[in-house]
Amino acid sequence: VGGPEIELIAIATGGRIVPRFSELTSEKLGFAGLVKEISFGTTKDKMLVIEQCKNSRAVTIFIRGGNKMIIEEAKRSLHDALCVIRNLIRDNRVVYGGGAAEIACALAVSQEADKCPTLEQYAMRAFADALEVIPMALSENSGMNPIQTMTEVRARQVKEMNPALGIDCLHKGTNDMKQQHVIETLIGKKQQISLATQMVRMILKIDDIRKPGESEE
Repeated sequence: VGGPEIELIAIATGGRIVPRFSELTSEKLGFAGLVKEISFGTTKDKMLVIEQCKNSRAVTIFIRGGNKMIIEEAKRSLHDALCVIRNLIRDNRVVYGGGAAEIACALAVSQEADKCPTLEQYAMRAFADALEVIPMALSENSGMNPIQTMTEVRARQVKEMNPALGIDCLHKGTNDMKQQHVIETLIGKKQQISLATQMVRMILKIDDIRKPGESEE
């Protein structure tokens, strides 16, 4: 056992990693109630199982699949799910998904742009249009007419004053994301919009592009 694995074992058992046996003392030893080696699968792969550790919050999730592609996809899905739980622990506020939050934000920005007498209103309108790209993509990927769907949902949000109206990607017959139980974490949504905005600002600061091999004349 070496590399990241021994670091994880040290965290779980409460022990300390020492480079030489001469430095090993009782204070640096960890504790585990049960250590065993098991074999599994048709290839009889072996795995070391450490249970009843000192740090009970350290756990291992074991993923198996028919091939590497399935395993990697399961790992990505599990990682995304854990990130959602982490975000909810940090901030338990949520927004409605299905593009509902983006449409509501775009409407709010457009309303503020109408009140702005300076040229900044054009930047605000462009930002509102950019927010609507996400629900447009959702409707297009769901086999709908993106322009028609966006127009209808936007008009309904204004008329019904219901910010929970989004894109009915599952074709359940309702655009109310509250009824469909489609939600996203607020902290995740804020990070998405913030990172996208930072990227655009970085691109706008570029005043020149030089191709490889181009002279400096």
